[in-house]
Amino acid sequence: MTIPAPRSIRLDALAYGGDYNPDQWSEDVWAEDVRLMVEAGVNIVTLPVFSWPLLEPEPGRWDFAGLDRIIDLLWANGIAVDLATATATPPAWLVREHPEVLPWNADGVRLEFGSRQSYCPSSPIYRRAALRLTRALAERYGEHPALALWHVSNEYGDHVARCWCPESARHFRRWLEARYGDIAGLNAAWGTSCWGQNYLSFDQIEPPRTATGPINPAQVVDFERFSSDALLELFRAEVDVLREVTPEIAVTTNFMSLFRELDYWDFADAEDLVTDDAYPDPADPIAHVGAALNYGLMRSLKDGRPWLLLEQAPSAVSWRDVNVPKAPGQMRLGSLQAVAHGSDGVMFFQWRQAKFGPEKFHSAMLGHRGERSRSFQETKTLGAELKLLEPVRGTRVRSSVALVADWDAWWGVTQTESMPSQRLNWLTEARAWHAAAFALGQPVDVARAAGPFGDHRVVLVPNLYAATAEQAEALGAFVAAGGHVVVGPFSGVVDHREQIHDGGAPGPLRDLLGVEVDEWWPLPDGGHRTVELGGVVHPTRVWGEWIEAAEDAKVLARFADGDLAGLPALTRRSHGAGAAWYLAAGLGDEGMRAVLSAVFAEAGVATREPDTALEIVTRTDGGTDFTFVLNHGRDARTAPRIPGGTDLLTGSDAGAGLPLGAFGVAVIQHPTTERQA
Repeated sequence: MTIPAPRSIRLDALAYGGDYNPDQWSEDVWAEDVRLMVEAGVNIVTLPVFSWPLLEPEPGRWDFAGLDRIIDLLWANGIAVDLATATATPPAWLVREHPEVLPWNADGVRLEFGSRQSYCPSSPIYRRAALRLTRALAERYGEHPALALWHVSNEYGDHVARCWCPESARHFRRWLEARYGDIAGLNAAWGTSCWGQNYLSFDQIEPPRTATGPINPAQVVDFERFSSDALLELFRAEVDVLREVTPEIAVTTNFMSLFRELDYWDFADAEDLVTDDAYPDPADPIAHVGAALNYGLMRSLKDGRPWLLLEQAPSAVSWRDVNVPKAPGQMRLGSLQAVAHGSDGVMFFQWRQAKFGPEKFHSAMLGHRGERSRSFQETKTLGAELKLLEPVRGTRVRSSVALVADWDAWWGVTQTESMPSQRLNWLTEARAWHAAAFALGQPVDVARAAGPFGDHRVVLVPNLYAATAEQAEALGAFVAAGGHVVVGPFSGVVDHREQIHDGGAPGPLRDLLGVEVDEWWPLPDGGHRTVELGGVVHPTRVWGEWIEAAEDAKVLARFADGDLAGLPALTRRSHGAGAAWYLAAGLGDEGMRAVLSAVFAEAGVATREPDTALEIVTRTDGGTDFTFVLNHGRDARTAPRIPGGTDLLTGSDAGAGLPLGAFGVAVIQHPTTERQA
C-alpha cells in the first residue's frame, strides 16, 4: 500500500512517561500509580507491551476488560497512551500448539519458550496470530481519545534477529529467487565456482548454519539482508493493519540505537515517528559521546524531524555484568541530552519497579521504596523542568557534519571469517570518527551512503566496505558542489555481491579520491606503526594500507615507520569546488582529531580545543535558537556567553556566561544567529 506522509504523535506537549505494566500489580495499586504519575508530570505511558496472554487467554477469545479499565483511568487523569500491539512475545498456548513457531539457532537447535521474542519472524502461524491481535486492538481502541501513538511489537531483533529454522530456509529461498531471478543469477552473484558450491536449484540452498569451515561470504551477507527484511516484512504487516483501521494515528516501533542487526533506514521508511531505546552505561565516563551519535542517527532517519526517546533507565539496568546506578544528576543530564539532539520528550523503562521476573533489579521512575525513592524524587524534578522546555518542541538540530551509516557495508566488514583482519569493526570506526568530531565541538547527523547530504559541509565515511557506483556518484556530486568528504580505510572493496571491484579498492570511489590500494596491512595484535601528520607522529591501531596516490592527489600524511614507511597515509584531492580525503590508517583519538581539524578548517567548520565533557547543541526553528550546554563532567564549567540569551531552566541572563556544576545543563533561548559552522 502507499505510505502516506508521516503523522505526528497526538500529544500537545513534550512527552514524559514510561512503560507501564499494570498487569503485574493488583488493581488497588493502579489508582496510586496514576496519582503519582500526575504528581510527577507524566502525560503518556506505554502499555501493554507483553500482555498478549492476558488479552487472548485462549485462541480467538478476547479479554480486554482490564485494559479498558486502565486506559480509562489514565485518560480520566489526562494521561495519554502509546498503545503497543502486544505482539513482542507469543503466548504459551500458541507455542505449545505450534512449536514450529519457535526459532532455531545456527547449530540447528530449537530455542525454548521462557524468555522474550520466542518466535520465528518468517512463521506464517505466528504472523497470522499477531495480525489477528493487532486488528482486534485497533478496532477496539482506535477511536479512544487516550490513543496517542501505536507501538508495534518491541525492540525487533533484540533477542531473535536471525532464525535458521526450516520455515526461515523456505522464506530465504523465496527472497533469493526474487533477488536473483534464477539460479544461474545466484551462482554468478555468489561466485559459487569457488570451492565447488554451484547450485542446480534454489531448493538446494539452506541458511548459513554452522558448517565445516568458512561459509561463502556472499551467502552470509545475503542472509543478513534477508533477516533484516524478514523482520521488516513482519513490521509492515502490522503497520498495514493499523493504517487500514486507524489511518490518523501515528505508528512507531522502538529502535535500539546503532543496532547492527536491522537496517534502520528501511524500518524508518515504514513508520511515522522514530523512537529509540537508549541505555548508555553510567559507569563509562564517555558513554554520552556514543549516545550523541545514536541520537544523530535517530533524528536523521526522518530527515531531521524530531524523534522520541521511548526508553532509558532512570538509574541502573539489570542486564550488564555490573549494573552501576546513575549518580545524582546523571538521569536529568542524559534526558536533556536526548532533547538537545532532537527528541521531543523523555520516557523511561519503566514506571513502577517490578517485584519479580528478569527485570526486578532494573530501576524505575517509581522505585521499590515508592515515592520515597530517589528515582521518584528526580522524576518529579525532571517533569517540572520539561514543562519549561516546551518552546523547544518541534524544532530541529543544526549540524554541519554528517557521518555515513550503511548496513550493507556494516554486515560485510564484520564477517567473522576470511577477512584481512577480524579487528576492523564498522561500529568501532564510526564511534572513533564521531568521537573526534564531538571533541572538536561538532554535533553529527547521519546519512545514507547515497545521500542526500543536504546542506552539510563535511561528510564522514569511516568505512564503506561495500560501495556502489550510485553511492560514489552521490558523494562526488556533494564534493563538486563544495563539500568535503573524508573516506576511511577498507572502503570500496567489494560490490553488493561481495565481489572485489575490478582494479581493486577503492573501486567506484577511485576517481573521486585519486588513490589506489595495492595491499591491506592490518596491524597484528601488539604491533606498532605510526603516521606523521603536520610534524606530529601519531600511533595507529588495527589497520594500514599500501596505497598509491594520483599526481593530483596531495599527500598530507605518511607512515613513519615499519614496512609502510614513507607511503601515503592521508591524501586530499580537489574535485570541483570541494575536496575528497582518504585516510589509509586507523588512528587513535589525537590522530583522528588532527585529521578532522584539518578538514573542518578547510570546510569552514568551527572547532574548539578538544573537550569530551562539554557538549553544545543547538535546536532552531529558523527564528529562535535553543542552545543546550551540557556538562558531562564532575568539574564545574561555565557556559559560553550568549548576549540576549536566557536560560529556560532558571530564567538567568546568559550574556555573562552561566555556571554549570557537575552534570549541569543550561538551555539558552536566543535569536537565531548566523548559521554556526
